[in-house]
Amino acid sequence: MTTCSPAAAPALPVAWQRLLRWCALALLLGSAGGCASLPPNDGRAASTHFNQPEATPLGQLVQARRAQAGARSDSGFYLLDGVDTALSSRLALVEAAQRSLDLQYYAIHADASTEVILQRVRDAARRGVRVRILLDDFNSVGEDAQVLRLAFEPNIEIRLFNPLPGSRKTMLGRVITSLHDVGRMQKRMHNKLFIADNAWGITGGRNLGDRYFGSGDKQNFVDLDVLAAGRIVRDMSASFDRFWNDKLAYPVQTLLDQEELDALNRPRPSSSATQPAMPILPVTTSPTVLPSVTQAAADQADRAVMDLRTVRLTWAPSTLLVDEPGKIGPDDDEVDAGETVIDGLLNLMLAARRDVLIISPYLVPGPRMMAVYEQLRKRGVRIRVLTNSMASNDAPAAHAGYARYRKALLAMGVEVYEMRSDPESAADLLGSGSGRERRRGMWSGGPGGSKAGDGSSRASLHSKAVIVDTRLAVIGSMNLDLRSQLKNSEVALLIRSAALSQEATRQIENTMNTAAYRLERRDGKYYWRAPQGASFGDETKEPGASTKLRILVRVLAPFAPDEML
Repeated sequence: MTTCSPAAAPALPVAWQRLLRWCALALLLGSAGGCASLPPNDGRAASTHFNQPEATPLGQLVQARRAQAGARSDSGFYLLDGVDTALSSRLALVEAAQRSLDLQYYAIHADASTEVILQRVRDAARRGVRVRILLDDFNSVGEDAQVLRLAFEPNIEIRLFNPLPGSRKTMLGRVITSLHDVGRMQKRMHNKLFIADNAWGITGGRNLGDRYFGSGDKQNFVDLDVLAAGRIVRDMSASFDRFWNDKLAYPVQTLLDQEELDALNRPRPSSSATQPAMPILPVTTSPTVLPSVTQAAADQADRAVMDLRTVRLTWAPSTLLVDEPGKIGPDDDEVDAGETVIDGLLNLMLAARRDVLIISPYLVPGPRMMAVYEQLRKRGVRIRVLTNSMASNDAPAAHAGYARYRKALLAMGVEVYEMRSDPESAADLLGSGSGRERRRGMWSGGPGGSKAGDGSSRASLHSKAVIVDTRLAVIGSMNLDLRSQLKNSEVALLIRSAALSQEATRQIENTMNTAAYRLERRDGKYYWRAPQGASFGDETKEPGASTKLRILVRVLAPFAPDEML
């Protein structure tokens, strides 16, 4: 047996020192979690969506656009594949709304782009628009808790879904005080909806925050949303209502202690024509960043409303795939979950005849998904998957789970592509989407330019979509992993349109052909192949990943259950 003196032992990396401190604190303070509990959730007033969208200008616009197109289908769609359209389209809906705004999100971050949206939402409430915001509780801590200030504005309600007890000062505090109920802590509302007057809506992968709109300091997400109009939006609103009125949706005011109430509900000057209103969020962004987000995007909002009259909607049959709130219930048997979004998606893939194209940031398939892939491959169906590389993945543990399946996926003939993380990938993919917005001048001048293209932010894949036989497109909040299948609630649009499916396919293939490696395995080793003509070359180890990150993922792998990733 070989021994080493203390002096010879290498120092632990900073990341591991931090992890050990977290574990030690959790062990020392874990018993405190049993002392925290949630208040009763009684006395909530049930509410439902505005049920006469045709009486609003937005509803009338849908009818006029459908008649103009001579469309048989009652729902229209437009892909929001660039940061310009992603932010400005939301601002356009807020500006045009007259009766209601319903927002449902997993995370709303307190930063510059969110400040733009929330200021407009507050202004809408002050002109009489009813605003309901449903937010998963997990991320409403630290600086992000400032978003809850909006709950004290007239005509605005905020409810937190599946809340955790304890202080909102730090994420560590929230986790420690919830260790007695880890199972419930793991179940999150991952839905993302943005609905105006029950006539127009947006769903997809984006949360609200700078990283989702091309203005992140260190990382930017390559994402995909769909702007929807017509009958399908009524289905989106009905889904919102089910979650809003569920027993797990708590009004913000019932969850805050007096110190938190005092901090969030401090007096603010009233808005008037001569006195500007106090900002919703105490954003502290550098002067070179803030104007690009606030001024450029806000200045375009009015014109974006007018562009709703000319945006090229694709009218097509559609279905809303959405989980029931019971999926996030307190029990592990999910007796109230029913058929889930992932169940429907797997059944849809099984009907494929030629090809299935998947884009999923986190790819931890589990036995059932792997069985579906194997069955498809035996029938000769081509399967292509675009996911994150180790370096572009914002969750190292999720990559550890994915890495377990790479060998089996390649062995059955699945074509696997991994997103490149380098800053130039962010610049290429975030700023202009497919390019059609800039060619038409639509929603130009958005927030993406200064940050997405300055070479400082790394790209991370966040889009979630499945395209079947280039005729069915499913775009939503779901990942192709066990967390989306078993733990989180999800929502997605199933659109039966060859034109829209082909457009989404071109966008995904553009990423594969310009900013992703194709993974190969030969003689027991992995190889990352660069696209033909790319400015970067092949790799024989995890591209762009530091030695510390590779070690971290390797060490995490044995302790990361698939269903928890």
